[in-house]
Amino acid sequence: MNQVRPAHCSKSHDRPVRKAVCGNSLDRSLKSIAVSRLIHCAAALAFLLPFNHVVASGAFAQDQESVEHTATVRGTVINRITRAPIGRALVYSPDNRFARLTDGEGRFEYPNPKPAAADPGSFPGNQAQHQPDFTYCCVMARKPGFVADPNEQPGVEIAAGREPTIALTPEAIIKGRVLLPSSDAATGITVQLFSRRVQDGVFRWIPGRTTRANSSGEFRFAELVPGEYKLVTHEFIDSDPTTTLRGGQLYGFPPVVFPTAPDFTTAPPIVLKAGQAFEADLSLARQPYYPVRIPVAGDVANGSISVSIQGHASPGYSLGYSRERHTIEGRLPDGAYLVSMESLVPNAASGTVSLTVSGAPAQGSTMVLAPGSSIRLNVTENFASNDPDGTATWGHQRGDFQLSGPRRYLQASVEPVDDLGFSGQRSLRPPQGKDDTSLVILDVPPGRYRLRLFASLGYVNSAIAGGVDLLQEPLVVLPGAGIAVDINMRDDFAQIEGMLTSTGGNLETAEKQSHRGSSQPSAYIYLVPVAGEPGNFQQSAADYEGHISIWNVTPGKYLVLAFEKQKIDLPYRDAEAMRDYERKGKTLHLAAGQKEKLELPIISSNE
Repeated sequence: MNQVRPAHCSKSHDRPVRKAVCGNSLDRSLKSIAVSRLIHCAAALAFLLPFNHVVASGAFAQDQESVEHTATVRGTVINRITRAPIGRALVYSPDNRFARLTDGEGRFEYPNPKPAAADPGSFPGNQAQHQPDFTYCCVMARKPGFVADPNEQPGVEIAAGREPTIALTPEAIIKGRVLLPSSDAATGITVQLFSRRVQDGVFRWIPGRTTRANSSGEFRFAELVPGEYKLVTHEFIDSDPTTTLRGGQLYGFPPVVFPTAPDFTTAPPIVLKAGQAFEADLSLARQPYYPVRIPVAGDVANGSISVSIQGHASPGYSLGYSRERHTIEGRLPDGAYLVSMESLVPNAASGTVSLTVSGAPAQGSTMVLAPGSSIRLNVTENFASNDPDGTATWGHQRGDFQLSGPRRYLQASVEPVDDLGFSGQRSLRPPQGKDDTSLVILDVPPGRYRLRLFASLGYVNSAIAGGVDLLQEPLVVLPGAGIAVDINMRDDFAQIEGMLTSTGGNLETAEKQSHRGSSQPSAYIYLVPVAGEPGNFQQSAADYEGHISIWNVTPGKYLVLAFEKQKIDLPYRDAEAMRDYERKGKTLHLAAGQKEKLELPIISSNE
């Protein structure tokens, strides 16, 4: 398997700009505070989350009597909405060594252990890996009927003398019935849930769970967090022998989006609040289905097929491909459709054909699959520093080799603008050898894309293709096109120094932080480029005294925000959504090489 190994930094420490961009290219301000233990704990939680088992408190062998206890961890689990205590909630550590059920007042308590003595014969690196310091760690909680907020870090930091509060959100539920025109039950009809989530700063509709209506036509989705959702039925062919004659007209139930919308795009979302039980009945219409056929030119081993109504993305329809007959086949009700096919074998290619069904079998024009387009990045470096550039190693089955040129520090991908995003991202082609310095994205289907660029050395000053500024506008890809993108790199970063000016209910003095032994920053800082202006989204943090120090800021115009808690769901690329935050932060216009001082208020978690 191919893999990129982290770049090695050989810079001296007397040049702050270069020091911050080599290696893992972490922001210098994040390095200036002791957050490593918290990050280590979050990584452990990320590993733990996919497992759904509950560890009983008795499984910890009487708190491991052989372990020396240094303190007691106490805390409370509460309802995020009512603030009432939650009894019988399971509180556990990331490694499952300790677990407790809360009492009737929502309180929990368990010993905070000192790491066991290291084996004298063990390797020091293994000691560090397997003997975690529990003085700085985190705990989680769960209970049926409650959910953790997916937009927050899952763990709550603990330390001797500190009593954390863990808030759980009451689950929301969507339930209802699938209603047919007749009195027959809608048994077996599939209902799918879509949720609106922020991905990389943009709202997208994410396909979620599916369920089948029971013998009474009922369905239910539980353990939902507050947010926006859409319900879609999958088409269902009526094959009841009592109503379907052999060789006669076939009927079915086309997909419906709640409440009764013909396509996904125009359907209003379901807005769920915490603890809400939403009733959503879906009424289906029985319609005649007609055979459809679309010839496909050439030999296609396999392909994924999507159907949309009049250009609107509409999940729920299904057509198949016959390799023997080289045709897309199936049945559809009356309507105007766009049928698309994408194939990766034998070569990446895609095509789209219009199809109209009107009371009879229909055949579309022959679909010709055009090869995917290629996007070549041409990089010009205008770096002021002459320091050595660091290295990056590419792991290959034929042996490792060092990357050279912009390939060692620049990553690139394109992602569809469509908020459903049925077509996935495309990334740079792997290097073919040590002398391959080309930056090419292959097999990009036709469509509109955002160009995503990530640099660990310098910053992207401009990205232009055919006169279009791709840092501000989407890239339009036509079938079989060869696109050249001219990229200019610079390293004359701006800098921000500053101080938090209000507590937001959470900023503590250094003495309090030191007393409770916390490594948690006092606020999380976000630099959001103003729409239509240059800039690059960046995250940082203020130290426990409220100092802000952000190096290596791409010149541009920014809305700077400070949050009491990490804002995982910040829609920083949605100009409309960010207007709600304009009065809560500060706007800065940073020129190349500029050093700016800033006083910034904290946005409380309740805002």
